[in-house]
Amino acid sequence: MKEQATKKTIVFSGFIIAFLGSILFSTKAIIVKKAFADTGVPALTLLALRMLFSLPFYLAAAYFTSSNSDNIKFTKREWMLLIGLGIVGYYLSSLFDFLGLQYVSAGIERLILFLYPTFVVLINAFWFHQQVTRVQKIALLLTYTGIGIAYFGELNLDNSSPNFFMGSILIFICAITYALYLVGSGRMIPKAGASKFTAYVMLVATVGVMVHFFIATDYHSVQWSKQLTGYGLLLAVIATVIPSFMLSYGMKKIGANNTAIVTSIGPVSTILQAHWILGEKIFTEQIIGTCLVITGVILIGWKQKTAATAV
Repeated sequence: MKEQATKKTIVFSGFIIAFLGSILFSTKAIIVKKAFADTGVPALTLLALRMLFSLPFYLAAAYFTSSNSDNIKFTKREWMLLIGLGIVGYYLSSLFDFLGLQYVSAGIERLILFLYPTFVVLINAFWFHQQVTRVQKIALLLTYTGIGIAYFGELNLDNSSPNFFMGSILIFICAITYALYLVGSGRMIPKAGASKFTAYVMLVATVGVMVHFFIATDYHSVQWSKQLTGYGLLLAVIATVIPSFMLSYGMKKIGANNTAIVTSIGPVSTILQAHWILGEKIFTEQIIGTCLVITGVILIGWKQKTAATAV
């Protein structure tokens, strides 16, 4: 009985930590939008600050995870895959996300970005020839219908931004690149472990972002301020480092599929925060679209969980 109670406590703590990690991750778009409004900082500069302030944490994580007695070293092929995933999954994905957030609301950004589980299904179907089940087809239909309803609802509400479509496309590409990262990481995490893999991937992404920043930006002309530094720290610690390790812990305790389902709170959290903090309107189409998207993503995660149990 004691063992069962302990196991239930561990599983419950895994759900709670994954839930809180998802909410913290959802603050990213809010912080980025506030930083744009309050400082006028370019997207690349803000992204560079985020990665720079995250660097010490991931260096420490890489050191400690690689110092463990059960550490397994990467092969040359795995290093190449890890570098590719870091560039595509976090450097390019984050860049497209930050650029897109200049032109679209935080709410629509989170909804478009939340399409990534459907892209994972499609990539696995076309690339690895995994069959798309009937439930997954229904889930895909629900998610894309939900996005369409929310998107055109927002377009009718506010079409003042001339770059609205450009921003949407950038976020859409961000979701695709992140899905590619997830597909690749699913083949490396079982060997390396989530914490070690995340640390090294983030280090690769940081190098990519900083090289881009120093090549493309006249960093001497950046107007540094306490406010800008504060936003950089918030993005790094509250919206990146802490939630990344919380979700890694959640995956370890409750599994990747359960964690994916728990993260469905993300769009709801972003929409509510955007309403309270940024003053973004909540409208009927957004509510309907969000419900459809979340239902679709939960169906995908639930079906994957069922398949995994059957095996």
